[in-house]
Amino acid sequence: MPTYLQLLVLILPVFGVMAVGGLLRRINVLTQAADESLLRIVVNALYPCIIFENVHNNPALRDPSNLGWAPLVGFGTMALGIAVCYFAAKALGFTVGNGLRTFAFMAGIYNYAYITVPVVEKLFGRETLGVLFVHNVGCEVAIWVVGVLVLSGQSLRTGWRKVLSAPVWALVISVAVNLTGLGAHVPAVLVGVVHALAACAIPFGLMLSGAVLAEHLGRKPRELVDLRTSISAVVLRLGVLTGLMLALARFGPFTADLKHVILVQAVMPAGFLPLVIVKHYGGHNLVAARIVVATVVVGILLIPLWLRVGLAWVG
Repeated sequence: MPTYLQLLVLILPVFGVMAVGGLLRRINVLTQAADESLLRIVVNALYPCIIFENVHNNPALRDPSNLGWAPLVGFGTMALGIAVCYFAAKALGFTVGNGLRTFAFMAGIYNYAYITVPVVEKLFGRETLGVLFVHNVGCEVAIWVVGVLVLSGQSLRTGWRKVLSAPVWALVISVAVNLTGLGAHVPAVLVGVVHALAACAIPFGLMLSGAVLAEHLGRKPRELVDLRTSISAVVLRLGVLTGLMLALARFGPFTADLKHVILVQAVMPAGFLPLVIVKHYGGHNLVAARIVVATVVVGILLIPLWLRVGLAWVG
């Protein structure tokens, strides 16, 4: 089993790339005006490529159990997290208009892509990475349906429209290619182009996340620490919800690949890009930033510890 130090070294480059994005924002190389374009490139071009690369010829995704359970687990764990954090925030004195909805949304959503992808790939390999992308479809549905409803009261129709995105269509096409056996016959030139674009997806996404976070850090850093918000977010996101998800990975009727996906997702901090969603739907930006900062800072030290616990317990 990897040691704590080995696991720490495994995750540090991920946060290092984020730090590069933050630095580029501070020196005005990656400007705020570029955020929307860069996000569109990542979501509509690069991320679909990394999905296709890891799904189109993946034996693990010919197992009906992975194709059936993975998105259900993604949706269920994300929806459960939002619900738990909503009632916990209410008990802690948060109210509507004073951060209740934002706290539930941000603390309930784990970082299911940009940090998770490199960790899953390095620990468990590309077959498990393919299962991760199927799992993440459920996460997307939970964010745009349950999450947006909690955050802003938007209709189900609006949420479902957001779900039908380029990554989802890429996954549908990739699964179809994989199940029909066409994956082994994809032209080498196309595979090479997809691989080159896929290699950019995670670094671009991490740099953008770091830039968005640096934007909050550069305003009034002292305001980013609030004992009630910060401690509650860490306890819930990296404590209670982590424990529940590890128990699910241990006792759930899943394949080893899906158990490993749940294990890694369980230990993740709050998501970064939901900061953009909070801003778009008129949420409490400061509460959202406090949650991300607290869970990321504590997570850098806690994630390797939880990974060791999970690897020993889940296997």
